[in-house]
Amino acid sequence: MKYKRILLKLSGEAMAGKAGFGIDAGRVAEIAEEIHSTAGQGVQIGVVVGGGNFFRGLEAQGRGRDRVVVDQMGMLATVMNALALQAALEDRGAFTRVMSAIEMHQVAEPYIRRRAIRHLEKGRLIIFAAGTGSPYFSTDTAAALRAVEVRAEVIAKATKVDGVYDQDPLEHPGAVRYPKISYQDVLVRNLGVMDATAVSMCRENRLPIVVFNLNVAGNIARVAAGEPIGTLISE
Repeated sequence: MKYKRILLKLSGEAMAGKAGFGIDAGRVAEIAEEIHSTAGQGVQIGVVVGGGNFFRGLEAQGRGRDRVVVDQMGMLATVMNALALQAALEDRGAFTRVMSAIEMHQVAEPYIRRRAIRHLEKGRLIIFAAGTGSPYFSTDTAAALRAVEVRAEVIAKATKVDGVYDQDPLEHPGAVRYPKISYQDVLVRNLGVMDATAVSMCRENRLPIVVFNLNVAGNIARVAAGEPIGTLISE
């Protein structure tokens, strides 16, 4: 494997499957199987999962809700997804830890950087929950932050399309995919694959991002192996 330690970023929608809301147990089981299989090849994996399958913060904010409260609700939604993914991984014999940026001792470990690194070194799969623990930051930013903190070698950004395009490929059939693109071009062209704060943090720390299609079986392992799939965002 090219990368020995990766940070996998999953959206909340990935947990919902075709239903688009809640948790699809079958889809979560498929994702867990791929993560477990990749870890079995010697890859240390941390996962940051979103909460959009339960709560859409931007929509609630648009209806006049307080931004801080909205973001706190979104962070709690990620904890539910983290627990569901943990259960599916442990069904496959994986050793896991859910580490939450919001303290909830009966449910998850508090996030402590050195402890997280130690878990990874021991081969445990870590699911980072509750974002950064602070409002006004997305789970993309949480993924970039955790990846830098635990010294991951790449962020594997799972999406429903096979990379970064100049336009939304679901709406524009003629959209062109970039095999490689720089952080600066992502920011200047406002391509929207990750929020600007997350991309800027990756640029400052020279942390590459691979954007790939989660719906193709085996793609998590292909990212870890350094195969040329999706789009590589780097210097």
